[in-house]
Amino acid sequence: MAAFSSNTAPDASMVGELAIADPALAARLADGLREAEERLRGYGAEAGDPRVAEIVGHLIGTGGKRLRPMLALLGGEFGTPDPVVTVKAAALAEIVHVASLYHDDVMDQARTRRGVPSVNERWGNRTAVLAGNWLLAKAAWLAAELGAETVRLQARVTNRLVHGQVRELAGSYDGQDALSHYFNVVSGKSAALIAMALQIGAVQAGVADAEVQALAEYGEHLGVAFQIADDILDITSSSAVLGKEQGKDLAIGVASLPVLIALTDDGPETAELRRLLTAGRAGSAGAPEAGGPGSGPRAGGPGTTTLPHTVALLESTGVLDQARSMMHDRLARARVSLALLPDVPAKQVLHSLCDFVARRDH
Repeated sequence: MAAFSSNTAPDASMVGELAIADPALAARLADGLREAEERLRGYGAEAGDPRVAEIVGHLIGTGGKRLRPMLALLGGEFGTPDPVVTVKAAALAEIVHVASLYHDDVMDQARTRRGVPSVNERWGNRTAVLAGNWLLAKAAWLAAELGAETVRLQARVTNRLVHGQVRELAGSYDGQDALSHYFNVVSGKSAALIAMALQIGAVQAGVADAEVQALAEYGEHLGVAFQIADDILDITSSSAVLGKEQGKDLAIGVASLPVLIALTDDGPETAELRRLLTAGRAGSAGAPEAGGPGSGPRAGGPGTTTLPHTVALLESTGVLDQARSMMHDRLARARVSLALLPDVPAKQVLHSLCDFVARRDH
């Protein structure tokens, strides 16, 4: 029976990106991620059909930074973790994340993910949605093995993911500020997953409720900051760095934070930028499907021929700097949440993660 394949080694994960001063903690994280990876590979055999196993394991097999599994392991460091149980929590966090990617790529008509064809590009939208559903069902099964509180957390994050996606598609309510709507969407789609990963690891390790809440608040702010950095990187980084098409979100008119800042600025210096952003969708993206990405809070894409000029204007008018400022504000709020936690080595790693996000926005 087919199983998830993976080319991810521990030193390719997020652990290798961070300054971890405590060698014992670094070793525990590397071991935990390796064991979580083995579990992820093994879950494919449980699909019961080699075709299903291939599809549901497609993105897991490409590796990735494994941020959410690492966060689950770090959450456990604030209590007394059982390594076997914490590894299960780490695997659960990654499965929910990958399921959300399958669904997001359908909504965004993405062609690549993590440097390979997206599931919807290779097998079609309907298959991608079903595979994402299978992964969510598997996550629910794992949560049930970990106890009632983990079931509640997993169900809550699935609920928030759906609400975030619906908000993105439906757009803002009458009178709702566009930036407020953006942060509501990001909170449901990105921040919720990061907060959940920390919480489930902490809950399994018997961490006190107040500290679990502090970790959740840290995760919420970190998740928003990560998404803002991704919005910036979509505009400024090459496809080789991103693992997906450069400017994909900008080209199809996704209302990323830099775009929203530009559209809500009525100053003369951004007039040309606003015109390009509302001129129509990018030629390479095609028309959006009914009920798809184009039906929500999307700006017009600048078009592939004007994309470089649009990127230059986003930088020269200060729009990207404003987005960076909002990102750094979220990172500062994340650090405030950490002040409520005991001074264990994992706390410094969470600070280092804030430093990592601050560096990756350029």
